[in-house]
This record gives sequence, structure tokens and C-alpha cells, in this order.
Amino acid sequence: MKIEDVPFFTMLLDHMQRSVAFALEEDIGTGDITAQLIPAEQMVQASIICKDEKAVICGQAWVNEVFRQVDPNVNLNWLVEDGDSISNQQTLVEISGNARSILTAERTALNYLQTLSGTATTAYQYAEAVKNKNITILDTRKTIPGLRLAQKYAVLVGGCANHRLGLYDMFLIKENHIAAAGGITKAVAQSQQIAPKAKIEIEVENIEEFNEAASTNAHYIMLDEFSEQDVEVVIKTDQRASAHQLEISGGLDLSKLGEQKYEQNIRASVGGITKEVRVVDLSLRIR
Repeated sequence: MKIEDVPFFTMLLDHMQRSVAFALEEDIGTGDITAQLIPAEQMVQASIICKDEKAVICGQAWVNEVFRQVDPNVNLNWLVEDGDSISNQQTLVEISGNARSILTAERTALNYLQTLSGTATTAYQYAEAVKNKNITILDTRKTIPGLRLAQKYAVLVGGCANHRLGLYDMFLIKENHIAAAGGITKAVAQSQQIAPKAKIEIEVENIEEFNEAASTNAHYIMLDEFSEQDVEVVIKTDQRASAHQLEISGGLDLSKLGEQKYEQNIRASVGGITKEVRVVDLSLRIR
């Protein structure tokens, strides 16, 4: 998969450039004093290799941007694409250029590549767990601060789907919104007045709330912490459910989702895709 393929590419590109600039400023500060041990004109060749048994690679564009901002003359020859499966001791990219530049960029580049590959790998594991089960796995807003769009991209690379990008592109009416707005019906009506074209989702905590939500024009209804029995009741006995896309959430993990299968497509939002990520072990080595 390529970064250009995502629907929020323009936002993502801007986000990436600003994120990398800040990350480099944070790391380099007034200058890389250790790199000064190396002759200024020394040229080297290096490579990034995988040290994990199995993972999904993601973050190529971020690595490219790190090196571009540090030294645009450094050359990178990628041997993999985002979304490829990688394994232990596999070479991911060959790098050639100024030694000081490569060593200065090393940690920031690896931080992005390891974190986004970890996110893509976790997403892939969830996607595989629900294959052929009528379940679409969605991410949430529980992302690493400053890496929201980057992790959203990594989720797509891993084979899952995106929920809303932020607070601005969709209504998600939860318990506190419902209480403050005067109820589910009023909250939906107000949403339609504020942004008539925006999608609306309502989070409900019991069958009674579902019945009210199902009587509105909401596009999605999230069944929060519903038991499997109650989810089945909603699907099988309430004909109105077909007019809304159902979503389950709360305490969902690989083992629980792997055991489920539904007669109709269900959305499942899983915070763990982006917040419970183990970074992929990668290493940059000068040859």
C-alpha cells in the first residue's frame, strides 16, 4: 500500500512533514555532537534490517521524510513496500550517503518505522482473526498523541478500517452528550441541524437506549459493553437494526473477536489496535 492511496492523503502529508520536523528538532536540538566524531566528508553505506520473527512493514514515507529533512543527498533504496510481511534478518532498505547525516537521522527514522510497523502488525492480527466472520475492525481515537493520522494510515496498511479521524468529521454521541443534550432523540435532531451532511453515531448501553436510537436517523448505533446475547437479540429480533449499521465496542480483543461470527456485517471498534502496540524490532547498521 502507498500513502497516496488513503482518502486523507493531503492531511496526512502535511501532518507527516510537520511531525518529522518537530521530531528532528526535539532530537537534534543545537546539533548532533556525537556525529562530529566522524569526518565531515565521510561517506558510508547502511541498511535497516528486521530483528523480529514476523511483522508487517509500515512507515516508508516517514523514513524518507526524515532523511530528506536531514540531508536530501542521502539515497534510500527500498526493498519492501508498506504492507509487506517481513521476517528476521530481512533487509528493508539500503542507504548510502554522508555518515554524519545517516547517524543523525537514524533514531528518528527508526522510531517512526518501528512504531508504525507495530501498529500495522497489530491491525493485521485483528484483520486475520475476523476473516470471513462478517466483522469489520475499526480503530479509535486512542492513538499516540501527535501520531493520529500516521497510526490511522498504519491501521489501513494492516488490513483494518478507520473510524472517524477526529472530533471534526463525524458525530459520536456518547452518554455525557446524551445527558447534556436532553436525550438521544434531541441529540440526533440537533446534530442534523448543526451539520446536515455529517454521519451520526449513537453509543447506547442497553436495549432500551437502542430502541430509542433505532427510531432516529442516526447512521450507526454502537452497542457499548453489550453481552453477546444482547447483540444477538438486537440483530435477530429488531427489524429496525437493518436501517442502521451496528457497531460493538468495549473489552474487545483478539481472542474474543476470533470466537464471534455474525449473520450480518458488524463494525467492531478496538482501541487496542493503536494503544496496545509492541514496536517492531529494527536496526540500522553501517556496512
